[in-house]
Amino acid sequence: MNFIEIQFLLRGKTLPADHGYALYSAIKNLDLGELKTPDNNFNKTILINSISGIPDRKGVIYLNQESRFRLRCPEEQATKWYRYLQNQVLDLRGHLIRLIKPQLTIPQPSNILKSRLVTFKLEDWNSNSAPTYFLQSCQKALSNLEIKGKPFIDSDEKGDLALRALKIKGKNCLGYGVVVEDLDDDDSIKLQCYGLGGRKHFGCGWFYPTKEGNHAT
Repeated sequence: MNFIEIQFLLRGKTLPADHGYALYSAIKNLDLGELKTPDNNFNKTILINSISGIPDRKGVIYLNQESRFRLRCPEEQATKWYRYLQNQVLDLRGHLIRLIKPQLTIPQPSNILKSRLVTFKLEDWNSNSAPTYFLQSCQKALSNLEIKGKPFIDSDEKGDLALRALKIKGKNCLGYGVVVEDLDDDDSIKLQCYGLGGRKHFGCGWFYPTKEGNHAT
């Protein structure tokens, strides 16, 4: 299955820093026709990235020229997402953005990919054992996708493990930033298209080449 990435420029000023679930909810509330499943959800193949911006460290990010709304989908759905989302106004907890000037692109291979946040449902989130179980979950998920690569937990700006959280309906869902190395071209594209872990409609499991950079908070 071939995938396309759709990128929209944005009109707006600010967003909540933790906006993954709010972004998903705002899109889900749109009239998307046949792009929704019978139970009013998105197909599992859809990946949505969180929007980058400049953080104020008080729970808000300011949009800039690099801010984009990005969605990856099977190529046969791309023109429909393009058409349905163009010029839509999204309300993310009172912060309004308009999606404009969409562009289509194809994910490019890289032997090293990063994700800001990957989540798995661990039975027990113990600060001592969680990294081990988390990496085991990463390796199992890669194997299930028949991807050969070596996963690592990323480090934050202080040099600590990049432990991060996504708030969904008032509950914090924990995960880590992840780096996957030693990927060949085919596996690199596959990982970008299918992602890793859960909550991929909320910005989790989105992988990008390290040379691309990612300014999402």
